[in-house]
Amino acid sequence: MTIDAIEFDWVADLVRRETAIVLGAGKEYLVETRLTPLAYDAGEPCVEEWVRRVRSGGTPHQRRAIVEALTTNETSWFRDGPVFDVLRDTVLPGLLSARGAAPVRLWSAAASTGQEAYSLAMLCHELDPHRRAEIIGTDVASAVVGQAAGGCYDRLAISRGLTAQQRAAYFQESARGWRIDPSLQRHVSFRTLNLARPFDGLPRMDLVLLRNVLIYFDAPTRLDVLRRVRSVMAPGGWLLLGTAESANDSDLFVPERIGAVTLYRPR
Repeated sequence: MTIDAIEFDWVADLVRRETAIVLGAGKEYLVETRLTPLAYDAGEPCVEEWVRRVRSGGTPHQRRAIVEALTTNETSWFRDGPVFDVLRDTVLPGLLSARGAAPVRLWSAAASTGQEAYSLAMLCHELDPHRRAEIIGTDVASAVVGQAAGGCYDRLAISRGLTAQQRAAYFQESARGWRIDPSLQRHVSFRTLNLARPFDGLPRMDLVLLRNVLIYFDAPTRLDVLRRVRSVMAPGGWLLLGTAESANDSDLFVPERIGAVTLYRPR
């Protein structure tokens, strides 16, 4: 059974107000699928009825659970190999050289459960184990931010993108799974941040990874997010978007092609 139009519109409006993510017509099945576990946990086998209950008298916690269930948290280690090849071979060596003794600051702006942020930490360590890198991972979903900060991954997660050598070098096996080595984890921090709202407390960033996020926003929101990302970037910094995304519609960035990857410099 597909959720009816009234309940779907309410969910879509809630998600848009909280995150600026647009759930247009045709996303009813996604809403039904993502909210089914929440409805079952509440003792309601019908998503439509559960949403109706939350809409009429639900708690802030329930509304937040709906929002977080409908954010996309697909990620893996070193996702998109050519991207990380360019970061390893060109972008990060250039930043490390340009910043001298100052720390290099990197932002994984849709960090999900942390694999992208920790992948950046591994690259920095491989390039110069004695240099200080400060890596911040942010996500709108507090649940995945908590997982990322814990730095512990199960067998399935650890198998997606890591070599055996990387697992041996950067993880400690435990009864709960594989945990990021503390010597690497200390360079990475996580916080909850909504890209559709003002960025509070972020330092100037040398590299921003904002991948596969803008596709969920409408055009005015995309421009607004790019404008605020530009405001926290250091001179000479880089912006990296997803392969289906572009900053060419704004006058804020200049594209630069490196191999098969397009990155952006602040204008």
